[in-house]
Amino acid sequence: MPATLDALSSQRRPLSDPLGLRPGLLAAAARPGARFGQIAVASGCEPVARAQLLHLLWHRQLGTDLAQPLAVAAGPRGDRVRPGGAVLELSAGAAVVLDGVEWEVERREPHLGRVHLVAADGARQHVSLRFLANHPNCWPSSRTEASGADRGRQPKTLEDLKPGRRELAELRMAHLLEVATGFRSGDRFRPGPGEPKPEYDPDSTTLTGRRRAKVAELAAMDRHQAKLLALDAVSLHTLIRWENARRQFGLVGCADDRWLRQSGGHPTVTEEVREAIFAVREETLRREKVSMRTKESMIHQYVRETFGPDTAVPSYQTLCRVWREWFGPSGARQRYARSAELPVKNGHVLVHRPGQVVALDTTVLPVMVRDGVFGDPVKCHLALALDVYSHALCAFRLTLVSDTSVDVAMLLRDVMMPLPMREDWGEEPEWPYPGIPAAVVAEFAGHKVAGLPFLTPETVTTGHGSVYRNHALVEAQRVLGCNILPARVLRPQDKAACERAFGVIRQLLFERLVGYTGVDVADRGADRPRTQC
Repeated sequence: MPATLDALSSQRRPLSDPLGLRPGLLAAAARPGARFGQIAVASGCEPVARAQLLHLLWHRQLGTDLAQPLAVAAGPRGDRVRPGGAVLELSAGAAVVLDGVEWEVERREPHLGRVHLVAADGARQHVSLRFLANHPNCWPSSRTEASGADRGRQPKTLEDLKPGRRELAELRMAHLLEVATGFRSGDRFRPGPGEPKPEYDPDSTTLTGRRRAKVAELAAMDRHQAKLLALDAVSLHTLIRWENARRQFGLVGCADDRWLRQSGGHPTVTEEVREAIFAVREETLRREKVSMRTKESMIHQYVRETFGPDTAVPSYQTLCRVWREWFGPSGARQRYARSAELPVKNGHVLVHRPGQVVALDTTVLPVMVRDGVFGDPVKCHLALALDVYSHALCAFRLTLVSDTSVDVAMLLRDVMMPLPMREDWGEEPEWPYPGIPAAVVAEFAGHKVAGLPFLTPETVTTGHGSVYRNHALVEAQRVLGCNILPARVLRPQDKAACERAFGVIRQLLFERLVGYTGVDVADRGADRPRTQC
């Protein structure tokens, strides 16, 4: 946003329109979905049109989203914008992507401000450095921009690190900052205990001396401990290489490339084979389950019919490895595999506080109860409401035969209402409520409150049963101000807290009862009349 405001402020002074572009720009901006770069390019005089658009925005004749960058133009890369800190590598042999076409830098002439480019088909052109720097669709090629394990791939980020490796990278960065500044935090205003150490004091030592001291310090560590911390083979040149990568890439530059690289790739998997693999994947996902040998035959058939018989196809072992890397082991049933490919509508939710997400679920108890003293044994349903963050049991309800939407709505009511203490419970079940006096909570509720959390849920995760989709329950959730986030079809992992709670209740209580019937029919015993109540 500061960069956008600076660009707008640069055009706050009076500006004439000798080319008469403003009426056309205002008409183009009135169309739905119009973007800044697209309007400027369509005017036929992009540099002047950009200045006119900024002038119109400053004087409130046009509107825009200040959170988005203004340098957005239509092109093969859509609405992506080259970051302001990105640098175009224009040395001989480097490659740039210009309007979706890759060009290699043949030579550059800095004294003339000119660069000579050559395409893969032999076409040549020479452009100015200013043209490349200001072109909205000029990008560094990932083939030559990266190095080592990143060559030909997207730039490495912290999300690419395996679990546990980020902490090792942070430890390396702390050592590098201690060498550079004398403080592991990198800030002299936040010194650690005993910092700066005499051998790392920047006022009395040189950078090379501090690096040699760090090498000696790491070499004196226990060999096994240093190996676990990935600090067992650190030399002076290693520290220099880490420092250069840290300055260029930040924290991820301190990570070893071996922590990122999965494999060397499969050169035999060409674009034609890749297209065939994805086509076969899409076809086999909708039909009955087939073996990998059948998938291989389908890939050969697709390549032969689409690209001709002369197109090479990798071996069966290579196809198996590629299929497993891209789509997993393929051991799931077809209905579960199809449900896993369904798009996620509302995205993933990061739960970081109590009451943010409450999961509701219902299960049939594996025991039967009597409806009265002389009643017949009937099935009973247990409905739970669990806080996903703390896994605390907020409320539960037992209903005979089957639950209804009213029962689930009352379950939500129990989640929001404190549970009153009974006279014969004693003092142990009373909730201490850290940070809030018990008298304040009792005054709010009108009675002593038991040790059961009560809260107003922000988001409610439910299943796809008819009781959870009933209009009465949906209206109750809307009145309470809850966001409804249904679980994915055939994905019990979305309500893992409830599923685990059901399993614990079954193991610790129901399995010890005489009337336990098992999880399903296949788990029932042979002598059912004797074991059931």
